[in-house]
Amino acid sequence: MIDLKKKEIDVVILAGGRGSRIDNHLKNYPKPMIKFNKKHFLYYLINMISKYNFRKIFILTRFRSKVIEKKFHNKIFNFVPIECIKEKKVMGTGGALNLIKKKTKNFLLINGDTIFNIDFNEFLKCSNDNKIGSMSLIFNKNKSNKKLINLNLNRNLIEFKQNGKYSNGGVYYFNKKIFNFIPKSYSSLEEDILPKIIKKGKITGKIFNNFFLDIGSEKSFKIGNYALLKQFEKPAFFLDRDGVINHDYGYVSDLKRFKLRKGVLKGLKFIQKKNFYIFLVTNQAGIAKKKYKIEHFFKLQKEIKKKFFEKKIFINDVVFSPFHNKSKLKLYKKNSGYRKPGNLMIESLFKRWDIVRSKSIMIGDQKKDELASKKSNIKFQYAEANFYNQVKKLIN
Repeated sequence: MIDLKKKEIDVVILAGGRGSRIDNHLKNYPKPMIKFNKKHFLYYLINMISKYNFRKIFILTRFRSKVIEKKFHNKIFNFVPIECIKEKKVMGTGGALNLIKKKTKNFLLINGDTIFNIDFNEFLKCSNDNKIGSMSLIFNKNKSNKKLINLNLNRNLIEFKQNGKYSNGGVYYFNKKIFNFIPKSYSSLEEDILPKIIKKGKITGKIFNNFFLDIGSEKSFKIGNYALLKQFEKPAFFLDRDGVINHDYGYVSDLKRFKLRKGVLKGLKFIQKKNFYIFLVTNQAGIAKKKYKIEHFFKLQKEIKKKFFEKKIFINDVVFSPFHNKSKLKLYKKNSGYRKPGNLMIESLFKRWDIVRSKSIMIGDQKKDELASKKSNIKFQYAEANFYNQVKKLIN
C-alpha cells in the first residue's frame, strides 16, 4: 500500500495532444486549455490535485505549449510547485515520460484532457512497489475511449478478459520500474506499454464509479460546461488564518507558535462533510515588515497542510497578501487591493473555482475581514470561542 503521508509522490499531466477531434473548438488553445465556465480545463485538474500532499506537478506539453507555460510554468498552487516540460518532437503518451525520468521516482499520471474525480488516497492504497504501478478502472459503459477495454480484476491484479466489465480510467500510479518499459522512440502508453505490463501481471487496479469526463470527444465537449458545474460548483468557507484557525500571537511564522483554536479540527471536518470548499484568505504583512521571510510562510503552510492532511482535512486553496504601505521591502510596498480590507484575494478564488457566492460564508476576527467580505457580497461572522459550534450553527 502506498501512503501519501509517508511517501513523496509527484503528479505528471500529459498535455501535449493536438485535440484533432475537437479542433473547431480550440480557438488557438491547446486542448487542456479550452475554457469551461470561463475557466481553463487545466484549472479543474490542478484544483483537484493540489489539495493533496503531492511534492510537485509536471505538465508535459508540446502543441501550443507557450499558452500552458504562461499560466502554469514555475507557478505554485496550494504550495505545490509546477514545472512545464516541452517535447522537442512528438513522442506519444509513452515516449513523453522519458522527459521526467531523471526528475521523479514515484508519480501519479493523468491525462490533460480527462477528469476522473476519484480519491487519490484510496487509489494509492491498491498500489505497492513490488509491482510497476496501478491503474484506475471504470465501467465500460461510462467510458467513451475504447482503448484498454474488457479488463478484469483478479486478486487485485488487472487482466484482459473477454467481455470484461471494466476499462481504463486514465489515472495511474507508477514507480521508477516503468521506465524499463518505455522506449526512447515514439510509443503509446495505452497501446504499446500498458498491454505488456498487464500481460506480465505487473499492475494492480481499483474500480471507481466517480464522475468522469473526456473533453476530447465532440459529444463530451458539448456537455462539459454543465457536467463540470454540476460536479464542482458548491459554496465555500473563506477563513482568515490567525485568530480564526489558530491563536493570533502576532506574526506567527513557525509551527511552534501555531496553536489551533478550540474546535478547529472538528469544525473543518464538518465543513468538508457538508460539501463546502475551504479557503484560507490571510494578510501576511509580517513579510513586508521583515518580521519573517516569505520562505518561512511557505514552510509553515506546507507543514499545516501536511498536519491537516494526516487528519483527512483538505484546505482547497490558500491566498495571502504580503503587501503593506509601510513595507521595508520595495517589492511589497504599496496599497494593494489584495490586502484586506481589499477583496481581490477573495475574487481571485471566484475566478479559479466554481463557487456558489450566495451560500458562501467568511469568518474573520477583524474589521478588515468584514469589509472584504462585504465587498464580495459574502455573509460574514466574527470568530467565536468554539469554531466547531460556530460553523455547525452557520451551516444548519
